[in-house]
Amino acid sequence: MSEQASFGYEDIPADEKVERVGAVFSSVARKYDVMNDAMSVGMHRLWKDKFVRRVKPREGEVILDMAGGTGDIAFRMADEGAEITVSDINQDMLDVGIERAMKRGIDGLVWSRQNAEELAFADRTFDAYTIAFGIRNVTHVDKALAEAFRVLRHGGRFFCLEFSTTEWPGFKEAYDAYSHKLVPKIGQAIAGDAESYRYLIESIRRFPPMREFEAMIRTAGFSQTRVEPILGGLVAIHSGWKV
Repeated sequence: MSEQASFGYEDIPADEKVERVGAVFSSVARKYDVMNDAMSVGMHRLWKDKFVRRVKPREGEVILDMAGGTGDIAFRMADEGAEITVSDINQDMLDVGIERAMKRGIDGLVWSRQNAEELAFADRTFDAYTIAFGIRNVTHVDKALAEAFRVLRHGGRFFCLEFSTTEWPGFKEAYDAYSHKLVPKIGQAIAGDAESYRYLIESIRRFPPMREFEAMIRTAGFSQTRVEPILGGLVAIHSGWKV
């Protein structure tokens, strides 16, 4: 039997996941940021602001923003003077990010199509590695984490912003009902695509719980790992150091 991978609630051959996830993001790329605002009532902006404050990008640092397609995290870090490479496996997402950067007059970003599991960068290239709302879409999360560790310099830091499962009683049930019943309908109304957003919600449910994912980060070689839950763990900031 061929290796299986999750695609939402469905299990599919692992070698099909990249193509199917790619189709999802190509479909939603043009409406991705509008949908983020609609689904989170704008809170994703606050989460990303907090995330970048934790990263603490500094002038002269070289940072890889993986799965950074539309530029949301990169734009925030570039404001601090860091040298940012924005990478994504999906060219449609990168194209949206490049257009947004041009409209905002943001120069100096490097845009590079990359597979998180097989980065083309040399060992010990970056001071920091960031990935926001992207790692749950990777076929082999352990390979992506190993690559993050490889391309970081000694003393480099890893930061991941990702959905998880809230531990707040009551809120968890309310969010589950909202996400499964309403988000696909919002996706249909705004992006003309209910199925892609159904997958994105289901992919959250299949992602490992916070502590399990933290253990995966440690297994990849990172030290001083930390989890910072937001809204009881609906979203979490994961971090670790290469020492």
